[in-house]
Amino acid sequence: MLVTNKNDFNKYYNAVVNKDSEFIGIFFTCVKTTGIFCIPTCSARKPKAKNVEFYTTSNECLQHGYRPCKICKPTNNAYEPPTEIKKALILINNNPHQRITDYMLKQNNIQPEKVRRWFKKNHGMTFQAYQRMVRINSAFQELKQGKGVTDSAFDQGYESLSGFGYSFKSIIGSSPKKSNNKNIIVINRITTPIGPMFACATDKGICLLEFTDRRMLETEFNDLQRIYKAVILTGNNNHLKQLRDQLKEYFNGTRKQFTVELDIKGTAFQEKAWLELMKIPYAETRSYKQQADILPTPQSIRAVATANGKNRIAIIVPCHRLTGKDGELKGYGGGIERKRWLLNHESDNR
Repeated sequence: MLVTNKNDFNKYYNAVVNKDSEFIGIFFTCVKTTGIFCIPTCSARKPKAKNVEFYTTSNECLQHGYRPCKICKPTNNAYEPPTEIKKALILINNNPHQRITDYMLKQNNIQPEKVRRWFKKNHGMTFQAYQRMVRINSAFQELKQGKGVTDSAFDQGYESLSGFGYSFKSIIGSSPKKSNNKNIIVINRITTPIGPMFACATDKGICLLEFTDRRMLETEFNDLQRIYKAVILTGNNNHLKQLRDQLKEYFNGTRKQFTVELDIKGTAFQEKAWLELMKIPYAETRSYKQQADILPTPQSIRAVATANGKNRIAIIVPCHRLTGKDGELKGYGGGIERKRWLLNHESDNR
């Protein structure tokens, strides 16, 4: 929201002048004279107080016509984990079967309090809960491959089968011995120049890519678990790693076509509509009517718009390339300003 309280305004402006990193992600500085927005630590020349306004989210800055600063890249760096958090994540990756304690964090010059606050704010869970999800995810994969419950439990660092069983059931929804009919969808967070995104993948490919502030995102997660008969767990796989690399190339302007595998599930008509979307060339647009007419079985504009709205894989299945008649921009799950940004980005790098 727009910051209107005078005391908050003065506090935020002082933070901009002093390049105070503690305010990164708390507010964004929108400069009226240049039309750009920045994070508090931006190294660009500081604007006068009368020429700025502050918003609390990057999406609001975009909605009000401001562009991300090319120096500080606000929608990317505002959500990039701080150095201490990156070190904590490395500890988890290097010790996947071990519980990382506060003592271990302190030994690595990491403040446990900062780690707890960051995980609660950015993942909606505690640091320990995040670790449990990673370890249970690993155990689930091992059980799927035929490893015994006892071996998996102790290899994951659990001191008792009962403790392992309780954690497993609370996350997966069934006991280790009854989990063979369950599948896993791994989820990860990816930062982009126009805001952070959630990416989900099965062992077959990417099944979701959405901006984290998309409306009805929780409903989409529930739909995923129902459609794929799976549970969503924090984790990583080769599809997500490839997606991260290809998105970086896309936003750098060097990639015009994605090759990462997709695992798309919808109604027969939805899948046809999504596949047809992927045929729209980079930096080109198509109207809803043109899309309706070009489908193997022509449909109404309303049917195409509905299928478009059900698309769970933004950018790769490029629903941002659909427009109204005469090229006017219509609804987009990530917001009209993001749609405009993506089309301008592709036009500039065609």
